Amino acid sequence: MLTSGAMATEITPAVRTELAPTGKLRIGLNHGNFLLVTPGSSATEPRGVASDLGRELARRVGAPVEFIKFESAGKLGDSVRTGVWDVAFLGAEPQRAAEIAFTAAYLEIPSTYIVPAGSPIRSVDEVDREGVRIAVTEQSAYGLYLVPTVKRAKLVLTKTGEGAVQAFVNDKLEALAGLRPGLLTEVQKLPGARVLDGQFTAVQQAVGTAKNREAAAQYLRGFVEDVKAAGLVAEAIARNGVQGVSVAPAARA
Repeated sequence: MLTSGAMATEITPAVRTELAPTGKLRIGLNHGNFLLVTPGSSATEPRGVASDLGRELARRVGAPVEFIKFESAGKLGDSVRTGVWDVAFLGAEPQRAAEIAFTAAYLEIPSTYIVPAGSPIRSVDEVDREGVRIAVTEQSAYGLYLVPTVKRAKLVLTKTGEGAVQAFVNDKLEALAGLRPGLLTEVQKLPGARVLDGQFTAVQQAVGTAKNREAAAQYLRGFVEDVKAAGLVAEAIARNGVQGVSVAPAARA
């Protein structure tokens, strides 16, 4: 259990009503991101950095927690329209900000590429060029970043991360985009393949709520800054043995 004496902001009736309108704090989690939710976790009792912080949030709000499982970031983000969750842990991307009020990041995950054996590509900057095809999971945070920024290469969009790996291998693509920690695992299965140094972006993992829940959004912003400053995010990372991520810096005043 995470513990901290510092409260982010006051729990007013408006905050509690917006965060837990059903009496429970319903938290949406992306089980497709193994850095945030430990693989093999059950839907009702997930383990990982995101669920640890979610339980701390519920403790402070004084409401029982209910975790809602999603298989991808895209499905989690899109479901804000259905009202099935009150709070979500997912990447803060401009394309989602029209419907979701995000906090500053609590965690940063570098994103880069795998290139196949014998590839002439040596750096991240060399990937966006004519003739290069990049396998990428659509609606992932790094995919949402690449869609508007890649100018010369071709993006091969897949529904899942596994699909992106399969497309990279089966179609002999020139690059596979992903989160560095995951790519470091995948590259071990691909003889001669390399993970490129550097990053094309750092995915900002944040906490969000529906755009019209202004009191909840303000509280969540304070909550995230508090758990970073109190060392609770770092503790959750260490406790769950997550490699290749870092605590996001404090938000600018």
